[in-house]
Amino acid sequence: MNKISKFFLTVGLVSTLAACGNEGSSSSASANTENKGWPEEITLVQMPNENNPQAASLHTQLREHLSEELGIEVNELEGGSYAVGIEAMASGNLDVMLASPMSYYQAKERAGAELLVSPQTSSEKHNYYTAFITQGDNEKINSMEDLKGTNFAFVNAASSSGYLYPKGTLVQEFDIDPDLVEQSDYFFENVTFSESHPNSLMGVAMGDFEAAAVAASVIDSMIEAGNIKEGDIKEVGRTADIPDASYIVRGDLPDDFKESLKEAFISFENEEYFEAIHEDPKTRFVAVEQDYYDPAIEMLDAINALEEVQE
Repeated sequence: MNKISKFFLTVGLVSTLAACGNEGSSSSASANTENKGWPEEITLVQMPNENNPQAASLHTQLREHLSEELGIEVNELEGGSYAVGIEAMASGNLDVMLASPMSYYQAKERAGAELLVSPQTSSEKHNYYTAFITQGDNEKINSMEDLKGTNFAFVNAASSSGYLYPKGTLVQEFDIDPDLVEQSDYFFENVTFSESHPNSLMGVAMGDFEAAAVAASVIDSMIEAGNIKEGDIKEVGRTADIPDASYIVRGDLPDDFKESLKEAFISFENEEYFEAIHEDPKTRFVAVEQDYYDPAIEMLDAINALEEVQE
């Protein structure tokens, strides 16, 4: 499951963001900050973590680190929809947020957002991709080509790993019409949206679906937990690696401030934080170039996912 796909709306976010805006002048701002033309405070929105109740307190450690490194107040909020966050950034009331390729593209179009850093690790087991799977003993499905004509399961239409990336992979590999992929008897005999990666995985293992697109990390986790055995399913294809979420920053902030903010993220080395939030103590924030998401955006464009944004 994509780490950032479950970002839920909280009722008070819009008003809270407005209250934490950066307009006006604070009497507590240092002369040094004023001389630099830096903001006296910034607002950062984090993602809620349903699987880790300690995440909020650990995010506080990151916030305090950023505040100390920059010498300004860093306000941290949790929750909100991507749409709310993007509009808040466009209005100048939000400065930094964690974003998927799609939400970054929207924030770039609406708010001139720029990519800042991404949590990355050298560990191969954390490569994030989607596997096309079938039953382990299914002798008829052994390759991507064999998926044609099957009863297939995606997760849901908002899932990067459970829908957008696997659909884009199929469209690019087989040159099929992205608007017809879900139509019965076009490429698949039938398409079902299971609503979760575990549902898709168990549906394949139990024979409810002939094949499905499931995040590889979910397969590993469910095998480790004993929910399925390694031989219950087999992988017949995979998507390209899916980029991790990245922090994005409001583009109209001073360039030297954005550079210092980037360096502040990079200098954060709290292993407890990275173990809890990103499941690997060796993870670190790494600066990313502005073209980091280009392959992902090309994938989204291939399935017409950007048309609504461009309109």
